[in-house]
Amino acid sequence: MSGGHVLLESVPGLAKTTAAQTLAQSVRGSFSRIQCTPDLLPSDIVGTQIYDAAEHRFSTQLGPVHANFVLLDEINRSSAKTQSAMLEAMQERQTTIGGTLYPLPDPFLVIATQNPIEQEGTYVLPEAQLDRFMLKDVLEYPNPAEESEILRRIDEGVFDHGEPAAVDLQDVTRLQDLTSRVYVDKAITEYIVGLVYVTRHAGEYIAPELARLVEVGASPRASINFAKGARAVALLQGRDHVVPEDVRRLAHRILRHRIILGFEADATGVRVEQIIDAVLGAVRTP
Repeated sequence: MSGGHVLLESVPGLAKTTAAQTLAQSVRGSFSRIQCTPDLLPSDIVGTQIYDAAEHRFSTQLGPVHANFVLLDEINRSSAKTQSAMLEAMQERQTTIGGTLYPLPDPFLVIATQNPIEQEGTYVLPEAQLDRFMLKDVLEYPNPAEESEILRRIDEGVFDHGEPAAVDLQDVTRLQDLTSRVYVDKAITEYIVGLVYVTRHAGEYIAPELARLVEVGASPRASINFAKGARAVALLQGRDHVVPEDVRRLAHRILRHRIILGFEADATGVRVEQIIDAVLGAVRTP
């Protein structure tokens, strides 16, 4: 609804691929899954030109990124060069192949997954790549009741047959248009800007023992995504205007991948969510 991309962090086996496929099927959208590996090339993602010897000309073969829903599985197992190949697609919603621009389908959503960084064989995502994701969610293992429900559904064959699509792509486009019309008051805008500002000047607003751990604060893209996301939350709640709680409930997901902590945070066991909670406490709620 807000047109943003999502980064999911979890260990393997938590149904990320199944969730992305189900989302694509529910809106009759095209779906591509890209398994990221160290030897994956940028052309494997965006596409390439192939020479046709019989026709004596090059033909363009579009890559798997040309789909409505793209799952980048284990994105932090690919090299930085390959990771950066997604930057143009995610920001500009187009790719360049052989000097020609190819627009991506609308709607376009990237769902990328990554393993916890302490796992062997992973690469740190560059800040520019992280900032392209609107949200970052951290998935945890299901509790016993949830895991029992998973087994029950598997036994009943729930995942063996697809359900008919609930909406089509045109419905999604209309929802995005409705989302953009949700009213954001000036006080809410100032609240969003204030939260992001505090992440850049943490030493002036939050406890010193937390502030010294922050190396880089959030960029203006965080403010933009706060406004977009809050509009979507408000619409889902049946409102035509944003309230402060819409912003607060998105804070962890918007900021956790944009606030960069130093090595001391790892040594002391401080999580970025603690910093975000301190930021929320430092800014007056309108």
